[in-house]
Amino acid sequence: MSGRLYIVSTPIGNLEDITLRALKILKEADVVACEDTRTTRKLLSRYAIETPLVSYHEHNEIEKSKELLSLLREGRSVALVSDAGTPCISDPGYRLVKLASGHGIEVLSIPGPSASVSALSVSGLPTSSFAFFGFLPRTRKHLTDYLSRIKNYPETLVFYESPNRVTKTLRIMIEVLGDRDISVSREMTKLYEETLRGKVSDVLETLGKRDKIKGEVTIVVEGASAGNGEATEESIDELLISHKKSGLSLKDAVKKVSGESGYSKSKTYKRALVIWGQR
Repeated sequence: MSGRLYIVSTPIGNLEDITLRALKILKEADVVACEDTRTTRKLLSRYAIETPLVSYHEHNEIEKSKELLSLLREGRSVALVSDAGTPCISDPGYRLVKLASGHGIEVLSIPGPSASVSALSVSGLPTSSFAFFGFLPRTRKHLTDYLSRIKNYPETLVFYESPNRVTKTLRIMIEVLGDRDISVSREMTKLYEETLRGKVSDVLETLGKRDKIKGEVTIVVEGASAGNGEATEESIDELLISHKKSGLSLKDAVKKVSGESGYSKSKTYKRALVIWGQR
């Protein structure tokens, strides 16, 4: 009988942010697969858990996935964790999930902390729909191209960034996206947790007064809307076409697109008539 693969969320800072179920699974699993055994051992030691650890990260993911699959097929249970937060979200893991599920192994989620959702929840920006993009490109050209491609998204945008690059990234964001409302969170759940809110220029001014920025950063950015001049006829058409393909009626699509983007309802309706072939 095959074992089970558990995707276990762990604290993003404060070691008390772990569920009772997660502790139970980590204790009862045959092995814990983790990015850095030193980091995970600190967590397990805090709760007197002695489950064997195996290194599993982006540099050995392909090789180790096969080894872990063998254990699962032998009936062993494997708990997959990342250094912090929810595995497979901008972290190694999806290959193992795909491989295991493809071989009939049951894969279960043990939910818990996620830096992206935590930062979004305290951002003060719309949360009814959002788009998560993980870590941003490092070079100026690639970052500029990347932001240009997504600048018309009406959803709230969520990114991860290094503290060493955050000010450079925000300067490019102003150039490409405009001076939108933004939230920048760092050191989430830790002693010096901080969230800065305001226009991109406001946050840049605050960060510019500091010699050094510490802690991994999550950036939450206001989506495109008529209010910041980013929504265009082309982007509205793309959204309407997408909703039409998903089966929404013309009326529901107009309501949804207009509400999310801030684009005029009458103008959205006119574009929808064209796309639905009623004009």
